Amino acid sequence: MFEGRVAIVTGGTRGIGRAITEALTQEGAHVAACYNTRQDSAEVCAAEVRAMGGSCSTHQGRVEHFDECGRVVNEVLENYGRIDFLVNNAGITADKTLRKMSSDDWQSVLAVNLSGAFNMTKAVLDHMIARGSGRVVNISSIIGVTGNIGQANYAASKAGLFGFTKALALETAGKGITANVVAPGFIATEMVAAMPEAALQKVTARIPVGRLGKPQEIARVVRFLLEDESAYITGAVFHVNGGLDMH
Repeated sequence: MFEGRVAIVTGGTRGIGRAITEALTQEGAHVAACYNTRQDSAEVCAAEVRAMGGSCSTHQGRVEHFDECGRVVNEVLENYGRIDFLVNNAGITADKTLRKMSSDDWQSVLAVNLSGAFNMTKAVLDHMIARGSGRVVNISSIIGVTGNIGQANYAASKAGLFGFTKALALETAGKGITANVVAPGFIATEMVAAMPEAALQKVTARIPVGRLGKPQEIARVVRFLLEDESAYITGAVFHVNGGLDMH
């Protein structure tokens, strides 16, 4: 399906990002998986993907730094000649109630989760426009819709991706580029596993399908949006949350 295509997946070596990397490489794409600090685990991920027959490279860079995003994009172009897909998946949390949240807590989460998507998209956009083709998928969250106690920074960053993506979709719709959002609910990843057990049980009890989501279930929607046949879908938000919040 994606033979000869090249994808950048930020946060592409862990959790949902890794599932996306695996899904795209299984369809023949080369994935440039970006990571921040965990080089050893990133290399293990890439080796395991290659062992399954996939094509994967790793690229260190902090998405909150504009210049580093440009460097990563240039690395990918120099080595692989093209970028067809960008999946902005990298995200962090720094949970505290607003009364206890510091300015650094606020700024760091917005910098990675929202500005990171801008930085990476800005870095690839001219290339995609010149080629007349491209797909951008931003990974938001159910929290961007519902809010959550102790996550004003995270909720704001993930809600911001909705508006960012819709504006991007309008600007690029006539240039062969689509931009869409996938908003996961509570997915079985390290980030969710870090929640207190009582809170996790309470959340799970509220999910109509009765369980946490799987990273592969998010990756499946991302893969669908990257297909050639999905060219008429842009500016859309796909909620994948087991019925926890319906729009």
